[in-house]
Parts: sequence; structure tokens; C-alpha cells
Amino acid sequence: MTSRTPSCHRRPRSRAAAPSPPVGRHIAPLDGLRGLAVLGVLFFHAGHFSGGFLGVDLFFVLSGFLITGLLLREAQAHNGRIDLLGFWGRRARRLLPALAVMIAGTLLLLWAFGPLSLLRHALDDTPWVLANLTNWHFIADQVGYWQAGDTRVFGHLWSIAVEEQFYLLWPLVIGLAARGQHGGRCVAAVAVTGAALSLIVMMALTNPADTTRVYEGTDTRAFSLLLGALMATAPASRLMDRLGERAAGWWALTLACGIGAYWVTADGQSSPSLFHGGLFLHAVAAALLIACLVRAPHTPLGQILSTPGLRWFGLISYSLYLWHWPVYLMLSEERLGMAGWARTALIIGVSIAAAAVSKSLVEDPIRFRAPWAKGRAGAFALLVTFIALVALWALIPEPRTGVGTVDVTRLASGAPTEPGACPPGGAL
Repeated sequence: MTSRTPSCHRRPRSRAAAPSPPVGRHIAPLDGLRGLAVLGVLFFHAGHFSGGFLGVDLFFVLSGFLITGLLLREAQAHNGRIDLLGFWGRRARRLLPALAVMIAGTLLLLWAFGPLSLLRHALDDTPWVLANLTNWHFIADQVGYWQAGDTRVFGHLWSIAVEEQFYLLWPLVIGLAARGQHGGRCVAAVAVTGAALSLIVMMALTNPADTTRVYEGTDTRAFSLLLGALMATAPASRLMDRLGERAAGWWALTLACGIGAYWVTADGQSSPSLFHGGLFLHAVAAALLIACLVRAPHTPLGQILSTPGLRWFGLISYSLYLWHWPVYLMLSEERLGMAGWARTALIIGVSIAAAAVSKSLVEDPIRFRAPWAKGRAGAFALLVTFIALVALWALIPEPRTGVGTVDVTRLASGAPTEPGACPPGGAL
């Protein structure tokens, strides 16, 4: 007879010590968190919330966490192997259909009704959007994020490009690092090292006169994605397991209040501390908040974030992000003849309607109910879609130089000379 206490007589594990829910399980509060992020972006671009641009940073952290969790589970189930083509195919079905429809719809609407200056810039930017290099295109062309972002109808797609570049490279890293007995530790070490290097590069390259390079660069924004990825690794999960559910709930509430306070006080280009550690600390807080919500999804904050309204915004957040900026620029104050909260209500309403249609008619059917969107048929459909977008781009005539670009009355009054331009603030 062994001296160990029989399992039936062991002291039961307390509720506070219960393990974290598996990352693969759907965590409802994360939908609500995504909903808050996209609402912050909407009101920032409408000129009513100076710190709402940090919603994009929250998106990055969430993406890093969720994608890394998926990849690590697959690696664990298949002895460290990851089906890269399968992963990229799933990402393509998730992201590209709605993006393609938005690109085509925006180009056609601009061609038919939009200001010529917006159409000219859109035609110039489209090849880079299709190549998932929008952020580097704007950096190379010195399109100032805070100064000139409201002249580019695809200006908000810089962040989509950053995420898609991450989806291309990060699975390769995990495929190498996750092999072996200590794969989780290796992935965590790579994430920590990469995040630290990304912060160093941001601080080294920051130019106070124009922070576009560090704000939109994949290398300088990688720490947000990598910090989210870190919280999906086994070492981080074990640390969170030591935190009781009640304590995790209180920490989540504290972190949420801190993040909220930072959103209220942050002011973009006018907050140089953002690029000397502020964005990094925000990402750290967001990553810890996500981990606490996963550990304690049923605490008061988790229940608030799980309300149907916030979750619904979270579920349509991708299409809402895609459509809101073109809507904002095309429905300018000049075109609508209204400003302030009246215009805000209208453009947000139109954006939500476009997102809901995209979600129900494009995103969900292709993602969940279209057998042809998988395998070789899916790859062929992707190729056909790409060719169709290139053909549309080539067929739309580029506006003649000088036509519709300068309004003399606006120039004399000192107002922005781009027709349809919105107040300064840039595009996320």
C-alpha cells in the first residue's frame, strides 16, 4: 500500500484555484471588449473622443491572443506541427471577402459620386491595399497619419495590413518554436523578446514632428500583437491559474478603469509619451485584462462586457471597421450640409447598416456556409476575386490632375482644400 493519500480523500481544489478556462472556449466578454474597441474608433474618427484611436491597439492585443491560442492548440494536438496552408486559408475566408467587397464598393461609389481627390488617392492606394502593404505605402509616401489621413479613403487599412502581415509570419515562428517538450516556453520567450525589441525600435525611430513611421510600422507595432500572444502561452496561463477567480475579477476591473482613464487623457500626436512607452504599457494592461477576463468571465466586469449590445458590436466589428472610414469621408460635412452630433449620428448609423449587411451577406455565408470557399476551389475563388479587383482598378479612369482638387473659396478661408476632407485626426 502506498503512503500517498487516496484521491477520493484528497482535499478538493477550491473554486479560487480552479484552472483558467481553455483558450479555445468562446469567452463572451472578449466580444464585448472588441465592441468597445470599435466604438472607441468610431467616435474618435467622428471627432468626439480623442483617445479612441487606442481601440486599434486593443484589437492588436486581442488578435495576438486569439490567433496564438489557436496555433498552439493545433501544435499541441499534432506533435508541434501546424497546417500553415489550412491556417492561412481560414484567415483568408475570415478577412478577405468583406475586404474585397468594401474595396470594390468604395471605388465604385467614389467613381459615381465621390470627390475626385478621394478617387485619385484611392486609385493610387488600391494596389498596396491588395498587396497587404498599405502601412508601408503610406510610410514610404510620407502620408502623415495625424495630418493627412483624412485624404485617403483607404487610410484606415494600415492596421489591417499590420495584422495580415502578422498572420503571415507568426505561424512560421510558432511552427519552429512550439516543437518539443518545452514548446510553450519557447513561444513565450520569443514573444517577450520580440515585444521588447519592437519597443526599442519604436523609441529609437520616433520623430516628434511626425510619428507616422512608428505608429504604422509593423515592426514598431508588433509588441501589441506579441504581448497578446504571450498571454495565450502555457507559462502565462499557469501564472494566471495561481490567481483566484475573485482576485482576477478585481484585477480586471482595476485594469479596465486604468485603460479607460488612459483613453480619456490620450491625445495622439500631442502625447509624445505614447511613443516612449505609453503604447507599450497600454498593450501590457490590455493583455493582462484579457487574461483576467479569460480566467474570470463571470465576474461583474465580465457580465457587463457580455451584454448583448456590446457583444453584437464586437461580432460586427470587422465589417464596421472596414466600412466606417469610407462612409465618414464620402458623407462629409460639405456634402451633408450638417455637422456635429447630427452628422455623427447619421454616419455611424450608415456605417452600422453597411457592417450588418456585410456580416450577414458576405462574412458569415462564406466563412461558415460555403463549401466552395475551401481547398482548391477556395484558392481559385480568391484568385478570381483578386483579378476582378485589379480589373476594376484598371478600368476606372483616373481623374485629371487639377480637376476638383482645390476650392478657391476654401483656400481663401484657410479651410482644408481637399473636397470631402474631415477635421484633422487621421484614419486608424
